[in-house]
Amino acid sequence: MSNISIGIAERLINLFIAASFYQLYYFIYDDYRIFDIPSNAFIWILLILMTDFVWYWYHRLGHEVNFFWAAHIVHHHSEAFNFTTAARITTFQAIIRTGFWCILPFLGFHPSMVITMLLVHGAYSFFTHTQLVGKIKWLEYVFVTPSVHGVHHASDEKYLDKNFGDMFTFWDRLFGTFQSEEEKPKYGLTHPLKSYSFLWQHFHYYFEIFELYKRSKGFKAKFLAVFGSPAHMDQNIRPLLEKRFLQDKSTSNKRLRFRNYLYIQLAICILFLTVFTYSFETLTIADKVFVLSFILITLINCGALLEHRKWIYYLEYARIYIITSYFLYEENLIAFFLVPLLIMFCAEQLFSLGKRYRDVILQLET
Repeated sequence: MSNISIGIAERLINLFIAASFYQLYYFIYDDYRIFDIPSNAFIWILLILMTDFVWYWYHRLGHEVNFFWAAHIVHHHSEAFNFTTAARITTFQAIIRTGFWCILPFLGFHPSMVITMLLVHGAYSFFTHTQLVGKIKWLEYVFVTPSVHGVHHASDEKYLDKNFGDMFTFWDRLFGTFQSEEEKPKYGLTHPLKSYSFLWQHFHYYFEIFELYKRSKGFKAKFLAVFGSPAHMDQNIRPLLEKRFLQDKSTSNKRLRFRNYLYIQLAICILFLTVFTYSFETLTIADKVFVLSFILITLINCGALLEHRKWIYYLEYARIYIITSYFLYEENLIAFFLVPLLIMFCAEQLFSLGKRYRDVILQLET
């Protein structure tokens, strides 16, 4: 559920900014390209090699530089390794890797070729996030397999910072970062995240960098807090921040009794996102703001449900208010925007809906 929530958010926000990625590629290609690279079979082969080579260094730096790791760490939170793990991509990560891929149109590869190859590249990497396929020794000499990429997602010491390639393994072999699977990997972070919170998963490492930056003395130390290695991050910072911002997870061995409520919310988000994607160009600003707000609040709500947070009840009110305000706006009745608030306040006072909600929806089972 956590993996899918992050994937939904990335797809949603990228609808608003993906076009700017493509415009940037065309801007660089039209005004600054070094070579005029033609389109033929050999060039397509060269492009796929270059795409994976750029990915290798983007990916490696994403593990070796704090600022980049803050965007990429979300992809490694999951202690499972399956297709939903591939969805753990944040918009921050999408923006950073777009910056790296700008080198392709800069060299002279046409943006339409680059965009096509990035789609192929992304599709291939999706299928390497699974345990359904075991080791394929002969294939691993050239291609990244689920076993090879599973090693990259492992928290075992011997597997750390290995296998950065996305399609091909020869970059890792060339630069000394290849590791084949020996013992079965233990997936996730070396210091697991103690939260399913949608917001905390996205921003916790930025908080850690900021805390380290405040503690650091002198320009060099502050610079390394942002651009140094995650291996040198003070490991006492995250527990301190978790104590400051997160509740005590005393219910870690319990599950929601009404899990279907959670599943229904995610299903609604996926439905909204699908319709939103296909009709994005025809929608008004108000439509887009409504869908964006509704889905993001629902995703935050889902994370709160996974953690059994009692305050999610107020998010339910926020969602209702967003829906009613949108329909009032559509019917030119925005002058009555306070009416839904008044009705909700009266209903809460008369029927104690908050207590009923917590007693029913937040019931736990061992």
